[in-house]
Amino acid sequence: MSETKIGSMRATPPEPLSDNRAASKNSQYERFRGATDEPIWVRYTLISITVSFLLLFLFLPLLSIFAEAFRKGVGAYFAAFNDRAALAAIKLTLITAGISVPLNIVFGLAASWAIAKFEFWGKSLLLTLIDLPFAVSPVISGLIFILLFGAQGLLGPWLSSQGIQIIFAVPGIVIATIFITFPFVAREIIPLMHEQGTEEEQAAITLGANGWQTFWYVTLPNVRWALLYGVILCNARAMGEFGAVSVVSGHLRGKTNTLPLHVEILHNEFNFVAAFAVASLLAVLGLVTLAAKTYVESRVHSASSSDDSSTSDH
Repeated sequence: MSETKIGSMRATPPEPLSDNRAASKNSQYERFRGATDEPIWVRYTLISITVSFLLLFLFLPLLSIFAEAFRKGVGAYFAAFNDRAALAAIKLTLITAGISVPLNIVFGLAASWAIAKFEFWGKSLLLTLIDLPFAVSPVISGLIFILLFGAQGLLGPWLSSQGIQIIFAVPGIVIATIFITFPFVAREIIPLMHEQGTEEEQAAITLGANGWQTFWYVTLPNVRWALLYGVILCNARAMGEFGAVSVVSGHLRGKTNTLPLHVEILHNEFNFVAAFAVASLLAVLGLVTLAAKTYVESRVHSASSSDDSSTSDH
């Protein structure tokens, strides 16, 4: 092939932008940049308000918890956890979270898969019911379980005849915690499953995978970070729930008190060092939750960025 033909087959470079088009793009960029290019005093005022709010309502209370907890020394701090009631509260808190979180994982995955992957009557109602614990006060939730399972409630007499006690016992605490926390896992997974659609599942079924294989090898890996994010929030709320648990527990010391309820009892008894020592344990839990949440968010962001780059490469 001659050099002339080869030269004619080469791709011609794009024409440079004309002066008018370049000026138009520059003016458009300046207009968009100007929408967020506020004067320096406005930016520093907003930053000062934000930092002051965080100092006043977050960092100072957090520091005061640890300062009060160690006010009488390290020995007094650790002595607060040698109390039998404190150990029972820690144990009950772990049991409650250990039961409610796995059940919420099962419910969250099942509800998310049904809502995002299928069309059925009552789908909007199911979405509304999932948000119900966010709209109802936790105290009202506890009162509902009192009216349902209490001695004078709807099912109370029958439960008493069967020797089953729910209210003022561990089962009532677990049920109230499950009700308060069940939206967290589902609400993290549903939007992601909606965004992903059903194309990958349909492809897997076309290739011969059954329903369980499709869920385990296709659906679950795609939502693993959202699932972990929801589990972290669910666990933190389960361990720190106060309102609903306070109503159904009966405040039986050493039996039905979780950590938040134990802190309240110690504070009401003016045992401030022990109260703040136990509260510091919940504060550490909150900090660990925040760190885990930040890590998961960074992984989700990096995963989405890699997906976008692979899509653009293709």
